[in-house]
Amino acid sequence: MTSWLAILVSRLADISVISSPLAHHFTAWRRAVLATLPAVNILLPPRKPRCARADRRGAARIGAAALLVLAALPPCTARADDLTPSVLGQAGQMALQAATQAAGLALPGAARIEVTPGTLDPRLRLQPCERIEPYLPVGVRLWGRTRVGLRCLQGLTLWNVWLPVTVKVFAPGVVVTTSLPAGSVLGLQHLAVAEIDWAADSAAAFVDPARLVGRTLARPLAGGGALRIGDVKARQWFAAGDTVRLIATGPGFSVSGEAQALSPGLEGQTARVRTEGGRIVTGLPVGERRIEVAL
Repeated sequence: MTSWLAILVSRLADISVISSPLAHHFTAWRRAVLATLPAVNILLPPRKPRCARADRRGAARIGAAALLVLAALPPCTARADDLTPSVLGQAGQMALQAATQAAGLALPGAARIEVTPGTLDPRLRLQPCERIEPYLPVGVRLWGRTRVGLRCLQGLTLWNVWLPVTVKVFAPGVVVTTSLPAGSVLGLQHLAVAEIDWAADSAAAFVDPARLVGRTLARPLAGGGALRIGDVKARQWFAAGDTVRLIATGPGFSVSGEAQALSPGLEGQTARVRTEGGRIVTGLPVGERRIEVAL
């Protein structure tokens, strides 16, 4: 080890006495090499194909040599502003079909549905993809502001992203004709039927103004605002201990009898009652001292 160190020190000493012209020659050669490195680097093939849009920003600073390389790069078809109309159309059609099915279950009549695809997160930098497939995520309701999945099925790198989608479902619903404060008791003069966007809120809207007469607003509403279940205070149809009419319904039959309420009968909430035979059942309050049980 000592002998090798001595040789290295002697070689360094020899280099230190290089003449000034020779040192100047090596300095100029070093500068020339460093000046050519950017051009050499840009012409080297990258380890993975990159997006042509991302490289064009640098190419404008480097020159025409880089443009020859960029011509061979694939386009950025997965960027937010590069999704093809066919991909957006497929995603929109898929969302429209799912929203139509959801509207058929939630609304009593026909509805007019509008689907507007959004854009991907502009910060995403995805690898180019030759085949992008839209799909519906499991458990996601296509209602209001929602999303559709986009996945790359054919490309160097497979990826999966979410495309924002806005679904509007227009159908008749009850609205207030004027601004009303919380605690207002509703009358027919306060109510009208107009086309509303049912998907603007997760709560269901009312369709029959007569069902709202005498109800109390739980929160203030602006004129023209749609009335939804959460906007009015729940009615109490009976109290615990009251004798109620129990209606049991099943496929093709209905029977009724008396029962004793074990809990308050609030609209939209289940209540428990004890039958004359001592059996405890759970049902849904549907009117003044009335409860229904499905068998």
